[in-house]
Amino acid sequence: MTKVLVVDDDFMVAKLHSRYVSAMDGFTVVGVAHSGAEALRAAERLAPDLVLLDIYLPDMDGIAVLRELRAAEVRDRGRTAVDALFITAARDAGVIRAALRAGALHYLIKPFSQTALQEQLRHIASLRTRLAGLGEARQEDVDRIFGTRPPGSRGLPKGLAAHTADLVEGILREHKDGLSATECADAGALSRVSARRYLEYFAETGRAEISLRYGGTGRPERRYRWTG
Repeated sequence: MTKVLVVDDDFMVAKLHSRYVSAMDGFTVVGVAHSGAEALRAAERLAPDLVLLDIYLPDMDGIAVLRELRAAEVRDRGRTAVDALFITAARDAGVIRAALRAGALHYLIKPFSQTALQEQLRHIASLRTRLAGLGEARQEDVDRIFGTRPPGSRGLPKGLAAHTADLVEGILREHKDGLSATECADAGALSRVSARRYLEYFAETGRAEISLRYGGTGRPERRYRWTG
C-alpha cells in the first residue's frame, strides 16, 4: 500500500484529489496539508511514500517543501524516502525545470482529469514495483525507469502506450508464477482486450512466455509469465 500525503492550500481541491487517490487500489491517503510548514510536519509524523504537492502555498512554495524533505532524508538516514508528484497551475518553464531538479517524479498542470492523475499513480506504482524487484540493474532496466531509450532502439508498436506497458510489466513481475489476461486486467483496472495486447507484445518480444492451462471444456487458457 502506497501512503499518500496531499498538499494543497485550497481545501476543496485537496478533498477532491484525496478522493481521486482513495479510488485507486494500492493507494491510501494518510494526511492532508494546506501549507508548506504543515506539509513538513505531516511528512515527519506520517512517513508517506508519495506527496501530491502544489507549487502555490501560503508560506513557501512547493519546490522549497520538496527540497526540505530531501534535506531531511540526508540528515536522517532512517527516514522514509518520499516521492513527489506536483499538481499545480504553475505553467512557467523555469518552475517546471526547478521541480524536476528538486526530484519530482512528474508534474500535472491544473485543471486535469481524474483519469490523468490515476494514470500517473499507476505509473508510480509500476516504477516502485520495478525498483523493488531489481537487484543489479541492466541498462535496459535503467532506460525504462528513467523513461529513455538509446538511439535506434525499437519503440512500442502503434496503439500501445508506455505507461500502460509499464503497468502490465509491473503486474507480470509481481506474479512470478504467471497469470491470465483476465487476471492482469483485474489487477491493472484495464479491459481484458487491452491487457492481452500488452501481454502478447511482451511474449512476441521475448520478455514473457506463454503456457496453456487446460480445463474441462473449451479452449485452453493462455497464461503469461515474465522472463525479462
